[in-house]
Amino acid sequence: MPHPSKPSAHAPSTSRRELLALTAAAAGVNLLSSACATSSAGGLTVSKGQSRPAPKPGEPLKIGIIGIGPDTTPAMGFGHLSQICRLAKDGKEKVQVVAVCDVAKFCMERGVQYASKEQGIAVEGYADYVKMLERDDLHGVLVATPEHWHAQMSIDALMAGLDVYCEKPMTLNLEQALQLRAVAKANSDKMFQCGTQFLQHRKYHKAKELIASGAIGAPTFSQTSYCRNNKGGEWLYGVKPEITPGPGLNWDAWCGPMGKAAWDPKVFHQWRRYRKWSTGIVGDLLVHVTTPMVWALDMGWPTRVVAIGGHYHDKAMENFDQVNLTVEFEKGHTLTIAGSTCNETGVEILVRGHKGNIYLGGNDCILRPEREFAEEFEEQTFNSGDLGLGDQDLHRLNWFAAMRSRKAPIGDVDTAAKVMVIVDLAARSMWERASWSFDPATLSATRG
Repeated sequence: MPHPSKPSAHAPSTSRRELLALTAAAAGVNLLSSACATSSAGGLTVSKGQSRPAPKPGEPLKIGIIGIGPDTTPAMGFGHLSQICRLAKDGKEKVQVVAVCDVAKFCMERGVQYASKEQGIAVEGYADYVKMLERDDLHGVLVATPEHWHAQMSIDALMAGLDVYCEKPMTLNLEQALQLRAVAKANSDKMFQCGTQFLQHRKYHKAKELIASGAIGAPTFSQTSYCRNNKGGEWLYGVKPEITPGPGLNWDAWCGPMGKAAWDPKVFHQWRRYRKWSTGIVGDLLVHVTTPMVWALDMGWPTRVVAIGGHYHDKAMENFDQVNLTVEFEKGHTLTIAGSTCNETGVEILVRGHKGNIYLGGNDCILRPEREFAEEFEEQTFNSGDLGLGDQDLHRLNWFAAMRSRKAPIGDVDTAAKVMVIVDLAARSMWERASWSFDPATLSATRG
C-alpha cells in the first residue's frame, strides 16, 4: 500500500525549480513498488544539497515551522511554537522562530500572531513552504504537517542546506522513508532528527548499555505497547463547517504528494482516522514506544512483520482501533507490540534475554536474572532520576544542541527508517492479511 511521492501542488518559481532539480536526483526514484517483489534501492545515487554556514557562537538559532494546525486540534506545530518560545524565555536556548508556514491562512496567521507577540520580533508567514526555505537567514526547519508531507518537505529542506526536525512518524510509508534516509545520509552534515521524544527517557539509555554489555545474554523476546481509551473514539477533533477550500485554504496544496482529492472537512481535521492519510495507531502512537526499543536493542533491521488489526469499538474509524504486531530482526530477536484506542491497559515494557530480563514499565530500569543464572548476578535497579524538563522539551533542546555542535542528535534517520519498516509492513500485513518481509541488503520488501 505505498503511496509514491508526486510533485508538489504549488506553482513553481525559478528558485523552486532549482530546489526541485536537486531534489529530483535524491527523491525521484521509485524505491518500492506495490508489487509483491520490489526492486532494490541499493543503486540509488543522491546529490549533495546546498551549503549554509553553521550558527555562530552566541547567535540565535533561527527556526521556521511548517504546519501550525487549527485550534480545534492539539496541533503539534503550534505546540512546538509555544514551547520553543517558552524555552527561549526561560534561557534554555537562544532560539527564535522567525517564520511559520501553513496552507490554511487562519492557521498561518495564528502562528504569526503568537510568535510575534511572544518573541517581540517580526515573524513572517508563508503559504508555500518552499518560499520559506529560500530565506537565507534560516538555520533549521521543523516539519509538523500531516505525515503524507513529511518526506518531501524534509528532503527539500535538507537539499536547501537546512537542519531538520521532522515529526513522527518520519514518513507515511516505507518508500518515502528510504528516499528521505538516502538524502539525509548523503547530507550527513545536516542535523536531522525525528520527533520521537521517548528516546530521551534515561531508562532506555541504561537498557541499551546493559544489552550491549551482555548483561542479559542473548536478547530473545521483547514487548511494549501504547494503549489509550475514550468514550467516543480517537482523533475526533472538532470540525469547523465554515472552513472550506478557497482563499483561506489551499486544499490541493494540503493534499500535495497524494494528488488531488475531493474536499472532506473530516479528513482535514481528523486525517489520522483515514487509511489513505495515516496508518493510525501504528504510525501515530506505536512509534513512540517502538523507537526507543529498536534503538536500545540494536538488533539490526526488522526482517519480517506480521500484524492484525480490528474494529472493536470505533467502527466508524477507517483505521483500526486495536492492533497487535510481531516483528523479527536480522540479528535474531522478536518484538511484540500492542496498540489500542479502545482500552488503556497495555503490557509491561520488557526485554527478555537468555540470562536475565530488563523491566522498563516504570521510570527506572530494573535488571533481574533468570532463575538458571540467579547465582551469577543479583537484581539491580537503575534509577532514572528527574529529567528536569519534559521529554519533548529535552528532544527539542537535543536538536538545538546538535545544530550548534554539529554532532548528530538522538533520533537519527537510520533508527527512524527501521521503525518505518515496522510501520509500513504492519499496515500492509493488517490490510492484506499476510506477512511481509524486508531484505536489508537490497532495502526491498516482499509479501510472505
